[in-house]
Amino acid sequence: MTIITLLTDFGSKNGFSGVLKGVIWKIAPDVHIADITHEITPQNIMEGAIALWRAAVYFPAGTIHVAIVDPGVGTSRRSLAARIGDQFFVGPDNGLFTPLLEQAEQAGQPVTIIHLTNPQYWLAEVSNTFHGRDIFSPVAAHLAVGIPLEKMGTPINDPVRLRMPQPIKIPGGWRGQVVLIDIFGNIATNLNADLVKKNTNVVLKIASRSIQGLVKSYGEGKAGDVVALVDSENFIEVAVVNGNGAQNLGVTIGERVELQFL
Repeated sequence: MTIITLLTDFGSKNGFSGVLKGVIWKIAPDVHIADITHEITPQNIMEGAIALWRAAVYFPAGTIHVAIVDPGVGTSRRSLAARIGDQFFVGPDNGLFTPLLEQAEQAGQPVTIIHLTNPQYWLAEVSNTFHGRDIFSPVAAHLAVGIPLEKMGTPINDPVRLRMPQPIKIPGGWRGQVVLIDIFGNIATNLNADLVKKNTNVVLKIASRSIQGLVKSYGEGKAGDVVALVDSENFIEVAVVNGNGAQNLGVTIGERVELQFL
């Protein structure tokens, strides 16, 4: 079974994500397609990169991920396909694959990156505004039917990379930032839970609020309480029990967060 995933900022109103599936199935009718999300904030490459990185690990070897958050479509930005570890990734060369590349490099996993220069594996007509339909989906479908990655174009070793926000050591703790806000308004930070493994007696400071300690689950607090906890990806998260943390605190992506040990 071959799986192709889709991650975009297309939403569901205009049928763009459905078109991707039609293109794929015309070339690879037996492939299974999984939607990771089509609700990435429009043009937010960092949000797309983090969402893809968090999701890809749960898919089997050989999965082909199509990621399209592409404000530079139709410009000189390159189109890419890559083998990172044991999975494939197709999308624009704008940093979407940065955390996956960094993780693979740190783990010593193999990485092959191809600039998509062979139009044999695209649609016959390519628009300047919908490379997801005209290039990325057909390339993914051709990979799914067994066309080698290397036939898709020219190898490169200089993909565009985002500057991923890293926690900064400060006196008495760490400074991080908000990197993701989910549909519930839960506020994900880049503070890995490993930072507090040996000392959970902490205060988390965000948006002029100080949150004492970490709870184990949302249910440990009362409705309306502001809590900090470790999320499902092993990062520290801030939430409002039975409420929307981001709206309640007035927090947006990029907001500073401080972790102080007591």
